[in-house]
Amino acid sequence: MNKVRIIADKVIRFLKEAKIELKKVTWPTPRQTLASTSVVIIVVIIVSMFLGIVDFGLAKAIRMVLG
Repeated sequence: MNKVRIIADKVIRFLKEAKIELKKVTWPTPRQTLASTSVVIIVVIIVSMFLGIVDFGLAKAIRMVLG
């Protein structure tokens, strides 16, 4: 039973410290979140288009080499 109590005390201490740290966080505003999300979506679209073009080109080149 003593080990259970020690583990429970550690878990409780961890949760208290986590709560304290979360109060220190500067959370983004909804506008900042929307702007960041938009940037991520645009970058994902651009990178996926680039990779699609590279994949298409490499597939075509391999077909030409292998006949």
